[in-house]
Amino acid sequence: MTPAIFGCSGLELTADERAFFREADPAGYILFKRNCDTPEQLRRLTDALRDIHGRDRLLVSIDQEGGRVARLCPPSWRKWPAPARFGQLYEIAPASGIEAMRLNSEAMATELALAGITVDFHAPCDVARPETDDVIGDRALGLEPMQVAALGRAILDGMAAGGVAGCLKHMPGHGRATADSHKHLPVVDATDAELAIDIAPFETLAQRAQIGMTAHIVFTAWDAERPATQSAWVVENIVRQRIGFNGLLLTDDIDMQALDGSIPERSRRALDAGCDLVLNCWAKMDDMVGIVEACGAISDQSATRLDRALGSADVPAEPAVIDALLAMRDSLFTAAGLSL
Repeated sequence: MTPAIFGCSGLELTADERAFFREADPAGYILFKRNCDTPEQLRRLTDALRDIHGRDRLLVSIDQEGGRVARLCPPSWRKWPAPARFGQLYEIAPASGIEAMRLNSEAMATELALAGITVDFHAPCDVARPETDDVIGDRALGLEPMQVAALGRAILDGMAAGGVAGCLKHMPGHGRATADSHKHLPVVDATDAELAIDIAPFETLAQRAQIGMTAHIVFTAWDAERPATQSAWVVENIVRQRIGFNGLLLTDDIDMQALDGSIPERSRRALDAGCDLVLNCWAKMDDMVGIVEACGAISDQSATRLDRALGSADVPAEPAVIDALLAMRDSLFTAAGLSL
């Protein structure tokens, strides 16, 4: 098995993709808008991916947070509120904010599971700050670590109830970044003591989540030369030891401009630093072939973490009624004088 998550080019697999995926045996797949047209089409695509490998338990992932980060969109799927809306409710009525987020996440996960998706890269636990770059913006759950952790836990719990594994991101924290890592390499000069605020939600939820994602950010207090994704010191000493996360650790998209070198070189450096899997989103065949050649086979430890992660959220025998969950969610906002 190749320690990578690959993208697909369109609404159905090409013959070349089928042949390549069968040979490469990637750890999983990620879906984007280019792959999603209707519920029926999407289910055919995810079933086709399972057929290649002959296993039902397969990492089929997506970025579905709500707000501007949504790959499944109307009219074929529901529109979901941005995460920050639940932070606003929490500030008025904390218990209502937590329950509304749990209900929303279970409903979202139920919709994803019906499409054959098993992992959602959703619980953004970056602590927002006034200077936080807009790439995070209303994806953030709040300015205070306890609030972020409480709502992050509600996301993970709701996702699991709906049969989908959530993901802690972006460790060790994207809130202090003043640049978009899709375009530039952010450098954070905060002290170790200041960064304790950023990692606090991840520490709280480290034992709750089985999947986590790194940040392409240089933290000069920890490693002034390498972004966290490619820093063995940060992965081991901060993510694994201090945060205490022992789950499946993925890179953020390895294609982002924050990183330098070829895609295979970036991928190899991330795995050497201690990441379990490389996330490669863009379905470029040359890059995917290069990753397979550069990265070899998944380690036994990473394979164990992958198996554990995929077993952390099984689809319930009787899926929840999505509209009923959303009605309860909406009533909590109404009771607080807010609307969605």
